[in-house]
Parts: sequence; C-alpha cells; structure tokens
Amino acid sequence: MVRLHVKLGDESQFLFDTTVNVPVDDLVKDLVVIYNGRLKVSRICSEMAELAEHGIILPPNMQGLADEQIEDLKLKNEWEAKCVPSGGSVFKKDEIGRRSGHAPNDSMKKVLQKTMEEAKALISKKLAEANVCVTIDMVKDALDQLRGAVMIVYPMGLPPHDPIRMEFENNEDLSGTQAGQMVIEEPDAQLWWAGKELLRNKKLADYVGKNEKTKIIVKIQKRGQGAPAREPAISEEEQKNMMMYYHRRQEALKKLEEDEDISYMNADWADSNSLKRQFQGVKNIKWRPA
Repeated sequence: MVRLHVKLGDESQFLFDTTVNVPVDDLVKDLVVIYNGRLKVSRICSEMAELAEHGIILPPNMQGLADEQIEDLKLKNEWEAKCVPSGGSVFKKDEIGRRSGHAPNDSMKKVLQKTMEEAKALISKKLAEANVCVTIDMVKDALDQLRGAVMIVYPMGLPPHDPIRMEFENNEDLSGTQAGQMVIEEPDAQLWWAGKELLRNKKLADYVGKNEKTKIIVKIQKRGQGAPAREPAISEEEQKNMMMYYHRRQEALKKLEEDEDISYMNADWADSNSLKRQFQGVKNIKWRPA
C-alpha cells in the first residue's frame, strides 16, 4: 500500500492508504470526502457543545433579541414544547440569545459530551502522529455516533432550522462563513506532490512509480491557488534534534578545553632532550649569579 500524508498548506491533516494503480480522479474524490467529512464532524461537535449547554436553537426571527423585545413583538418558540430533551430540561440562559436556554439534564449532557469526544478522536489530526490512517468509514462512523447521541437526548428530533439537523441532512448553509471557505468542493480540488499537480486523467503510478511500499506527502487545495510551497528537506522535528545535537557537542568541546591540563609538559619524562643531556653529563645544571 502507498501511504499518503495529506496536508493543507503546511498543516498536517490525515494519513491515507491507497495503491499505485488508483486513478488520480478516484483518489482525489476519496480524499475530498474525508477532508470535508472531518470538517463536518468538527462543525457538528461545536454546535452540539452549545446544545448541551443551552438547549435547542431559537427560530431565526428570535435570535439575538432580549426577553423584553421577544415579549413586545409577541414572538413564540413553537419548537420549545416539541423538542424536549429526555429526562426533562434545566434552564441555562444563553447570554448571546441564540438558544432557548432549556438544556438537557446532567446525565443527557454527559451523553452528548462523551459522544463528541469519541467522534473527535476518530478524525483527530493526532492520528497522523500515531501513524494511524483515516478512512471514509471512520468519518461515517463519527457522524453516525453524533446522530445517534442527538436522537437519544432529543427523541422527538431537532427543529428544521437547527444547524445540527441541517448538517445531518446535508442542508447546511455555510455561505459567507469562515467554515464555508475551508470546504473544498470536489470539482475544484487539486492534489500536489513534489511541486507537481497530479492530473486526474492519470494514475498515481505515473508519478510515484510502481513500488507499493512508498510514503509521500501530498497537498490538497482549491483550484486556482497556484502551486503550494514545497516541503523542506528536513522536518521541523529533525531540525530541532540536529540543533540540540550540535549544542551538546559544542558544550562538550568547551568543557574539554576548560579541563585540559598541560602541566605534564614540565615533567622530566616529557622532555625530548633529557636523554641527550644525560650522555653529555650536563644533567641538573643550575645557573646562578656569582
């Protein structure tokens, strides 16, 4: 299997196993599914954290309004009575006025929090450091776990305008958001390796050869951004280790210079002319003024 270390810019994303015979077009599609799927899991977890703290989201026409304004406008959240969490709710006011404030009780809150941690672990960037590959099935499992937890806590479902429900139904509207800019649409996706774009009408073997036991760093990005920066000759970790080694080496040499003792040069046995003076009978001659 060929192991790909997928990056976005200089930031590590995930590892992916494939073969040299895979068409680049199929490879790009799979990588985009994983990349965008990981973003979806992160977005859902972010919203679920708010759901656990402050309950379901308010209708769009009530969001951001103070209680007095809602009362004056005679607005009513019709979904509040329909979307009641299992075991009842606990009131925790949402200071930004985005959610109802009727949060799940502690036991149901823990269900959401535990599931979020497990889902995040399935798509974490730390998996690359542990040399663990991410698959499409792992992303699907993470989404299924999140969906199941929401169904347990909210058996009647969430309002249709809730971003979590919209994410599960693939109806999310990310236009004009930072999250939307991070998504890479499959037709616009490009894959680069060694300063070259991997063209979709070719196979991976056309670029990396036929050796299946290969590991390469590829970069995924949107079309039109130009060639990404090439990887440095040595990694940041290797550079740190080299600097530490040279620093220790310099310290050791410095200590040797400080500890060097050349007093032995004054000893008789170190005198190269000692034997010559013995034969000439001029040993131990001392000079002093008359």
